[in-house]
Amino acid sequence: MKIASIELIEVFVPYIEPIRAAEWPDHPHTIARVRTDEGLTGLGESWTPRQNIGSLESYIGRNPLEMDIASLHAPLQSALYDIAGQALGLPAWRLIGDRVRERIPVAYWSCHMPPESTAKEAEKAVALGFKVHKLKARSRDIVRQAELITKAAAGADYAIRVDPNTEFTYVDTAVKLARQLEPYHIDCYEDPVLKQNLDWYRLLRQKLDIPQALHLGDPAAVLDAVRAGAADRFNIGGNVASVLKCAAIAEAAQCPIWLQTGGLCLGIQTAFSAHLQAVLPGDILPCDELPFVREDSLVGDSLLIREGHISVPTCPGLGVVLDEKAVERYRTG
Repeated sequence: MKIASIELIEVFVPYIEPIRAAEWPDHPHTIARVRTDEGLTGLGESWTPRQNIGSLESYIGRNPLEMDIASLHAPLQSALYDIAGQALGLPAWRLIGDRVRERIPVAYWSCHMPPESTAKEAEKAVALGFKVHKLKARSRDIVRQAELITKAAAGADYAIRVDPNTEFTYVDTAVKLARQLEPYHIDCYEDPVLKQNLDWYRLLRQKLDIPQALHLGDPAAVLDAVRAGAADRFNIGGNVASVLKCAAIAEAAQCPIWLQTGGLCLGIQTAFSAHLQAVLPGDILPCDELPFVREDSLVGDSLLIREGHISVPTCPGLGVVLDEKAVERYRTG
């Protein structure tokens, strides 16, 4: 079996209306369709414009079953796991490890928007069965957001994952806000302060009951954070090889993780992430794969997200089917 062709399709699938109204930055995705000389087709996805992916011509003529697929990157990695699984009659997760779960918990997500709009999104998320809501938080209104989510929309059991992308900046600000957030169900702080000094994260762990999470994708960085006592949990990204290394380090340190390999992605990358998460024992926290914040996932009903969980596909390969009409609708190149 050899790779016969690689087609890259650029699409732009808009966010749902509340995120568009908040003018959150966006850009196209690239779908990879890889075909073999035996008639198999593998699907991949990348949040990178097509012109920035570079040439993949060097892979033409190579056998996916003889390649180190784990060390590749999007969109090719997913597509070749898809092909290899189909060729062997196995779901993609079986090529990575032993399955430990059939359903993957997922968090709802909101970009930074007015607190009233965030509360409406939380109300919708609860109705859909989500239990955790990740917020792109800002120090000026995160307390008001938590108040409205809890009191007006979702209730005290609904957990809020606070992700300011280091906008809290300093320890004193993060501590002050944590005191004000004590009445609410805060799942964790993710990257609350500047990440150059891991001692600050260790200090936050000492001062607060809120778990501290770091968003990392480099195994060496995860190891440094563990050694510094800087994290209670990790948000992990990267390709399969790096995720497996990061997950192993975190598991040895007894730190649970969640994955964000695609984030604001479409259905192909979400399915691939679900296969990867299915084999990670320490990956017990709701993930950040979020096709439901866009108008269309491009895979129709072939990927199920219900009651705040992604069902791991069971068919050979990725187990999802590209909606060709939707692709044409959103195609930009």
